[in-house]
Amino acid sequence: MEVRLEKNFDTGEFKVGASWLKQFLWYFSDVCLFKSKLIPLSSVLVFILRLFGAQIGNQVRIKPGIHIKYPWKLKVGDSSWLADCYIENLDWVYIGNNCCISQQAMLMTGNHNFASKKFDLFTKPICIENGVWVGARSNIAPGVTAYSHAVLAFGSTATEDLEAFGIYQGNPATKIKHRSIK
Repeated sequence: MEVRLEKNFDTGEFKVGASWLKQFLWYFSDVCLFKSKLIPLSSVLVFILRLFGAQIGNQVRIKPGIHIKYPWKLKVGDSSWLADCYIENLDWVYIGNNCCISQQAMLMTGNHNFASKKFDLFTKPICIENGVWVGARSNIAPGVTAYSHAVLAFGSTATEDLEAFGIYQGNPATKIKHRSIK
């Protein structure tokens, strides 16, 4: 048996969650205002994300260049920072309070089933609890929960849950020590 990629692969229960008009307007807003980096003001970027349905808390910092696939599937708590990261949220992404998602980090809620001959899509939400730091150029796979105050170090890949106050490094990420906050 061999893999047979088709344009109309099985997307399971995946739903975009917005009308075609909202998707169209978001696409141009994303390209013109976010990816272009023309608007350096976090407050303006937060305002636009909220217009498109993102649930964003108080004192959140959004940096220019960020990629968010579907803002209506994003919830961010208070006082979190999102740098020019890549949020491919085909499913929900929950980011708690006081979190840092660093430069070029990737949160990927969807993937393809490599055991399926049609390479079918599956999605799972990502949950990042309060106080978590996702380091620059690190990756979080579909379905992962990063529990309270966990750290995913620079360039690491989390394919399984990160325990509270654990510091993780590598690909796949493994716990290297306990995080102490003074």
